[in-house]
Amino acid sequence: MAKGPEAFRTISEAADELHVPQHVLRFWETKFAFIRPMKRAGGRRFYRPSDITVLRGVRRLLHDEGYTIKGVQRLHREEGLRRLVSAGDGEGISPASAGAAAPAAGRDGLLAALGDLETAKQRLDALLKP
Repeated sequence: MAKGPEAFRTISEAADELHVPQHVLRFWETKFAFIRPMKRAGGRRFYRPSDITVLRGVRRLLHDEGYTIKGVQRLHREEGLRRLVSAGDGEGISPASAGAAAPAAGRDGLLAALGDLETAKQRLDALLKP
């Protein structure tokens, strides 16, 4: 029998729903103060529907949008939970508006960044040669 949409979820159910391992949810609790599932006897975690919604936003930002942990923390600090929830609902977020680190636009941007790094390395190597 499936749980209703308002039912609490165990960590395994939450992990399955979000397509992340359980240890990732535990790790996120250490990095994001706003993730606070209820804990019952023996430390069992139970996630409310609102927790799942926030976690969905965090997952999307980290895994799909290319945000860093610090970027998500900054986004939460500057724009609050509503912005994280909207990310989970599929609304686009401009990483520049939150000052977050985001990936360059596709493969071409990454190749350009790699070229810049290689040029900088060559300059440093030339300076360090005796």
